[in-house]
Amino acid sequence: MAQSSRIGEPGRVRADARRNRERVLTAARAVFAEHGIDAPMATVARRAGVGVATLYRHFPTRDALVRGAYERQMRTCAHALTDALAEPDPWRGFKRLVETVCELQREERGFPAAFAAAFPDGTAGEAEAREQAERGLAALVRRAQAAGALRADFRPSDLAVILLAHCGLVTALPDDRAASRRLVAYLLQSLRADRADEPLPPPSSLSLSSLPLRRPGPQQP
Repeated sequence: MAQSSRIGEPGRVRADARRNRERVLTAARAVFAEHGIDAPMATVARRAGVGVATLYRHFPTRDALVRGAYERQMRTCAHALTDALAEPDPWRGFKRLVETVCELQREERGFPAAFAAAFPDGTAGEAEAREQAERGLAALVRRAQAAGALRADFRPSDLAVILLAHCGLVTALPDDRAASRRLVAYLLQSLRADRADEPLPPPSSLSLSSLPLRRPGPQQP
């Protein structure tokens, strides 16, 4: 019995390490959203319920932790886009993508903006992920328009405008989920092809990779 226990121990250690890493990343996202990416590492460790040494064992530097937390967000967005493209109903896929990204934006608050300010150039992997997102979004828009569901004058740059508008709301009302969901619903209704009674002004030149995100400054008293 003692030998069997020892044999199984490495697997348990690896599982515990994976769980600790996930707890750290989950805590980091919450702490960075609430306090910014300069929040003390010890605060992240306490939120995760692990020791500081455990945190540093998984993420030796603050930059590594910040990038690890942001990578989770990028994966979530990528999965949302993949699911949207796989949805048989193009409008439903488009709608769910917008709702998912805006909900993530609400949960993360200023974290993506802070990340973009701290790492303006990004990595090759991050740049490639953005390019894939741009291509996927363009394909999703074409499908929804071809199905007659999305207004014909919608452009992918309009999603960047929507995210900026929603960012303003969640910055002003970070805890008001109802306001966030209502704004998104209003915006989605305005994008329906059967609601396009009047033409829009020319589209913006914005793209997902060129959003003018700035790190939130200190709040005024």
